[in-house]
Amino acid sequence: MAATFQALSRHGYADLTIQRIGDEFEKSKSLLYHHYDGKDELLLDFLEFMLDRFEETVPPEDPDGAGDHLDTILDHVLLEADDGDFFGAMVELRAQAAHDQAYRDHFTRSDAHHREGLADLIRSGIDEGVFRAVDPEATATFIHTAVLGSMVQRATAEGPVGRTIRDELDAYLRSELLVERSPE
Repeated sequence: MAATFQALSRHGYADLTIQRIGDEFEKSKSLLYHHYDGKDELLLDFLEFMLDRFEETVPPEDPDGAGDHLDTILDHVLLEADDGDFFGAMVELRAQAAHDQAYRDHFTRSDAHHREGLADLIRSGIDEGVFRAVDPEATATFIHTAVLGSMVQRATAEGPVGRTIRDELDAYLRSELLVERSPE
């Protein structure tokens, strides 16, 4: 998987071949051909691997509740996770979903998983009384889409996109999601 990441980062999707991945691979190139019929089959496994690794970096549930946990997650994905190579690889592979059903199926499942996780977190916040009674799925879809847009921007343009999106999401969360607390 490391060889695939290196080759994808170095050559991009269009110029990526099993041979180029093999050039980055420490072991026999024949192992790649033994396990994979082509680059797309390998890249789909690579996607699963990379998204699992990214999930491992997302902060676990916060003992201070859903509001703090959502803040921690958004800080992580928008401000702290600054791996341009990872974002670039994901954007290139996501672009394949426009014309390749296997990639589309992968990203459909992956996006649904992330939205469901956010919706569950929002439901927890509603149950805790820190979030308003919003539609958890719609709110999760909005947040997820903003994060994905930030990822695309970070991979394809210069500028402080993560900070801008984080600030705007904070304004949204204050006005639409967070329950107003009376001053003590």
